[in-house]
Amino acid sequence: MARIAGVFIPDEKNIQTSLTYIYGIGRISSEKILRGAKVDPAKKTSELSAQEMGRVRDMIEKSYKVEGDLRREVSAHIKRLKDINSYRGTRHAKGLPVHGQRTRTNSRTRRGNVRRTMASGKRTAEKK
Repeated sequence: MARIAGVFIPDEKNIQTSLTYIYGIGRISSEKILRGAKVDPAKKTSELSAQEMGRVRDMIEKSYKVEGDLRREVSAHIKRLKDINSYRGTRHAKGLPVHGQRTRTNSRTRRGNVRRTMASGKRTAEKK
C-alpha cells in the first residue's frame, strides 16, 4: 500500500478514488492534483511509478492542508466559536445541529438515538 500524508491508500483502486481516503481531499481536489502532477486518473495506485507518486506527494504537500493540520484548524475554529459564546458555538457545545436544522424530528445524527416521546421513559405499571 502506498502512503501519502500519513495515510495508507488502497492499491487496488484508481488513484483518483484512492486519494479521497486522505482527510481534506475529495473527488474534485484529487482531479486537480492528478492534472497538476500529470498522472492518468484511470491508473490503479499499484501501477504508478515512483516519480509519479513523488509528484502527487509534492502537489499535496505544496497546495493542500490535509489530515492533522486540517483537523487541528477545524477544531480551533470550533473552539473559537465556543469561546466567544456565539450561537453556533453553543450549538457545538450542546451537541445539537449547528446549521439551522429542525430539532423536533430528524436530528438523530447529532443527538444520538434518543427517543423523546411520552412512552419512551415510562416504567411498566406495578402489579397488585
